[in-house]
Amino acid sequence: MFERIKHLIIKEFIQVFRDKRMKFALFVPPVIQLFIFGYAATTDIRNISTAIYDSDKSYESREVVRRLESSGYFNIRYFAESPDEIQELLDRGKVTASVHINRGFASDFKKGLQTEVQILVDGTDSNSAMVAMDYANKIILKYAKEVGAQGSEGGLDLRMRTWYNPDLRSRNYNVPGVIAIVVMLTCLMLTSMAIVREREIGTMEQLMVTPLKPVELILGKTIPFAIIAFFDMFLITLIAVFWFDIPIKGSILLLSLSTAIFLLSALGIGLFISTISRTQQQALMATFLFSFPAILLSGFMFPIENIPEIIQYWTYLNPLRYFLIIIRGIFLKGSGIEILWPQLTALFILGTAVMTVSSLRFQKRL
Repeated sequence: MFERIKHLIIKEFIQVFRDKRMKFALFVPPVIQLFIFGYAATTDIRNISTAIYDSDKSYESREVVRRLESSGYFNIRYFAESPDEIQELLDRGKVTASVHINRGFASDFKKGLQTEVQILVDGTDSNSAMVAMDYANKIILKYAKEVGAQGSEGGLDLRMRTWYNPDLRSRNYNVPGVIAIVVMLTCLMLTSMAIVREREIGTMEQLMVTPLKPVELILGKTIPFAIIAFFDMFLITLIAVFWFDIPIKGSILLLSLSTAIFLLSALGIGLFISTISRTQQQALMATFLFSFPAILLSGFMFPIENIPEIIQYWTYLNPLRYFLIIIRGIFLKGSGIEILWPQLTALFILGTAVMTVSSLRFQKRL
């Protein structure tokens, strides 16, 4: 049995690496996705185009402007001379935020009287608007506290601290998730298309008349792609740690074990797709038909809590949901199996069920 499986695995590797397009699809797109999510697909708000209307023109008002600009969050592009100019800049979309410092700001500041700074933001992009207001508010309040101004904070000593991701970098959140996406897509596409390809080019009949049993054929077809998925996982992990400087606080062994359990689901779904597809084009379309909703309902891009409650129940059938919690917990929190066992258990049950159903259906089609 193991000898037959070994030769089938060797055949699969030869077939994969003989195809230049397949080799490109295996190793280049995962790296491209990693750099896209590491650099381009970020929710961090920086270089907010900003206009300043300083009616006070004092040292204190200039210091506020300097701190806003030096923070890296605000890009001061215009110094307006009137409120009408501010309105025109916002109307034309030339700036996202504007800061209006009233006349008498410095004198009130020194006397400890309550003074006002008006912040206007373009609310068409609600996320950027909220973040810009929060950044500006914190910078100005911090300055007020440092110079001892009274009244602006109402005697409240507000101290905030962020755990697990102190710099609030979206890269630390996105890049580990790319590992889960790449592993899933690699297994889905390779498993479904490899089996369909045998049927499409007429070699499935040749495999059927060999001494290979259905379980041996399934193992011989899925093990090579599991190995490739593990290679992609380790490759992306190395790039994430040494290039993007993303800490991995948990156990590599637990990460490998979690990936192996997740592969049960990914390979099982790919095997199931192969049983309902006649051509490689159908297998590819079915793969995207499954993967796109799975990614959207996994918590990769949007919090599951924001999804309508009736749809949230469907996410419990999504193996990607559990794997994302596991992989982010290992990377950012250093979580161990004593914390992640509910997700690992759910992932194992789902994977076992999917692989069993797919194997039975594959055996029936043989």
